[in-house]
Formats: sequence, C-alpha cells, structure tokens
Amino acid sequence: MSTRTAGPTGPGSAGTGSPWRNWAGNVTSRPVREVSPASAEELAAELRRATRDGLLVKTVGTGHSFTSIAATDGVLIRPDLLTGIRRIDREAMTVTVESGTPLKRLNVALAREGLSLTNMGDIMEQTVAGATSTGTHGTGRDSASIAAQIRALELVTADGTVMTCSEKENPEVFAAARIGLGALGVVSAITFAVEPVFLLTAREEPMRFDRVIAEFDQLHAENEHFEFYWFPHTDNCNTKRNNRSAGPAAPLPRLGGWFEDEFLSNGVFQAACSLGRAVPPAIPAIARISSRALSARTYTDIPYKVFTSPRRVRFLEMEYALPREAATAALRELKAMVEGSPLKVSFPVEVRTAPADDIALSTASGRETAYIAVHLYRGTPHRGYFTAVERIMTAHGGRPHWGKVHTRDAAYLAEAYPRFAEFTALRDRLDPDRLFANDYLRRVLGD
Repeated sequence: MSTRTAGPTGPGSAGTGSPWRNWAGNVTSRPVREVSPASAEELAAELRRATRDGLLVKTVGTGHSFTSIAATDGVLIRPDLLTGIRRIDREAMTVTVESGTPLKRLNVALAREGLSLTNMGDIMEQTVAGATSTGTHGTGRDSASIAAQIRALELVTADGTVMTCSEKENPEVFAAARIGLGALGVVSAITFAVEPVFLLTAREEPMRFDRVIAEFDQLHAENEHFEFYWFPHTDNCNTKRNNRSAGPAAPLPRLGGWFEDEFLSNGVFQAACSLGRAVPPAIPAIARISSRALSARTYTDIPYKVFTSPRRVRFLEMEYALPREAATAALRELKAMVEGSPLKVSFPVEVRTAPADDIALSTASGRETAYIAVHLYRGTPHRGYFTAVERIMTAHGGRPHWGKVHTRDAAYLAEAYPRFAEFTALRDRLDPDRLFANDYLRRVLGD
C-alpha cells in the first residue's frame, strides 16, 4: 500500500490558505485551497485534481465536530453548493438530498411536504453528510441515529468514481459508509427514509438524581424518547419524555418558549457560564440556581420543533456510548467523581439512549446503548474533567462519539468495535493511497 503525504493535517497545521476553525474554536487548520463543487461530477474532478497536485482532501460541513476530523492543510471541500432536495419518492417514502444541505433546511422542507424524519438529534445546524458521517443521534427506545435512517447514498471515491450504495447496490460499502468518518470518500447525496409528519407530546419535568437512576430502565421502557440532564454539584435533573400523540397540536406559547429556550437556556446561561469561567468557586451556587430555573412543561408539536433546541452558548463536549445496562453505574461513578474532586463543572451532563443498529462504526453497533455526554464552556480548562470522565467511560467499554473530544486510538477502537477490521479493509480498498487521511483518522483508524 502506498501512502500519500502532504505535511501535518491536525489542529494548528499550516497550509498557505485562509485558516479554518470549527464551531467551538478548538480546532484550526490552514488548507492550501478551498473548493465548492456544485455537483458530484465537479466533486470528482476536484478529487482528481488534488491527486495530481499531491494534496490531501477533507470535506467540512458546519464545523460542529469538536475533533479535528475535518482538518487539513491540503484541499478543503465546502459543500455549500451541494444543497437542496433532489427528489421525494412518496411510494418508497424516501427523500434524496444533496450532502451539504443543513438539517434545518431539510426538516423545514419536509414539514412543508407533510413529511418527517423518524428521529433526530437536538441541534439541526449540521449538514446532512456531516451529521451522518460522525454518527449524530438523538434519543430513542426504538428509533436510532440519523445514519440508521439512510436508505442509499452517493459516494465519490478517491479515484473520482461516483458510486451509489444501498442494501442492494454495493451493500458492503453501504454497511460502512453511512458512518464513514470521511475516510471512504466524499458523500455527495443521501437518501433518507421518511414518514408522514406526526405529532410529539413533550413532557419536561424536574426530578431528583437518585429517582432518575432508580427508574431509568422504566423511564426508557415506557417512553419512545427519554433523556435527562443532571446538573453537577446538585442532586437535580431535568427529564424529557417525547411520545407520539394523536393531537391536537399545542405548541409552546411564543413568549413562554422564547423565555425558557432563548432567554434562560441561552442568554442567562451564557452570562452564568461567563461568570463561572471568571470565578470558578461560584459555579456550584450557579448550578443550584440554574437547575431550579426550568419548570415543568408539556407541549405538542411536529417532530423537529420538539426534538431540537437552539444552542447558542459555545462549549466543548465529550460523549461516550456505553452498553445501556452500564449507564446507571457509570453515572453514579461520575457524580461521585465530581463531588470528590476540586472540579467545577458549569454544564449539565446529558443522558440519552439508542437501540442497537447494524452500521459498522456506529456507536450503537450491535448493542443497546446509553449515551453520556459532558460539556464545558468554551475557554474553560477541560483536560482534567474530560480525562476523569473518559477513565470511567472506558472502564465500562465505552465508545467515543467520532465528532467529540476523546483520546482513544485504533488499538482501543479495534477492541470496542467487532466490525472494525471490516471498515479498515474497505478503506484500504476505496482509498489505498489515503487521499482522505489526516492526523485524526490516522489516530482512530491506524494507517
């Protein structure tokens, strides 16, 4: 196997073009050039051109990954012109969308057509390819990640081949490329399963930590979508249960929704985080106030207005996927670790679930899963907290989210994923010269 090299491609790498930064600001790279192809054919031409020039290639969406998965000092592909819906097939109940389309635009367009994805994450700023390639997920007892809703995808490989992949066409590529980490090629279009738009009733309710832990299995079993947030330095949680409803729709009042989702969850929280960063000893008191600020509420609306929320406070995040049966033990250990340490944690811990799926490098591949995500306000020293959390998660067989901060390498991940070798063998076949390599992929996939 030959190896293509073009200098370092991790955070802070130096090319000659304008610097690129991710959303959180913790990753910077300087590509030699940026390109914005408007079709799969133009994308293939750019890959062939990069090969002739001896440059590595990465594609970036909106930069919502906290890892350097999209960093390069070679060619940076921006999919800004690869947007929009190609077609809606109401007989097959699918939508085919260009890879650079933001999830928000897809959700709004589908709602206008009386359609919806089955499940989604809690933000919708990412492009569809960026979200699926890194394993973005929401929470669900029966419905899985966004990538698990893919029915076909169009992949442009290193040699410029435009390949269609599905369960029937190139099925071995389809099995891996739905969460491909940008290592197998550049996704140019995705076909998702859709269904007639439906209503969800959301029930948000404060609950004590010990009760949530004691009832976690029951809450998961009784609700289609259950998640909760625990506020470190307190015993307080905020729970959210989303279940399908026959209606009628009862959206949040405009003023009430703005007050909690914008003023409290973004405006006031931003000020509280800034104060905590400046005066860390104040964080526990701020946490006690913050955890009591959100009251119980119930509302009914179409899916994307229930699943997603605005996230304007910038942060760093680490998330691990554990076997679901390990979640409560890990959470108790996490709480004990915070309480027994000098750490001051201003952001709540988020807990979600997913059913097992069949995607090679999905964090839920082959097992019922619970996700535990920890965050810190941007600019806050994070290494001590994240290292302590990672130690707990890996002791329970945790798999790190591909787009969130972690320190795992290929040796660890090969043990964590039974189908890891299947993925790397496919990478050897589709990208033998490592056109799509960078420091992050060398670490997590090997070379």
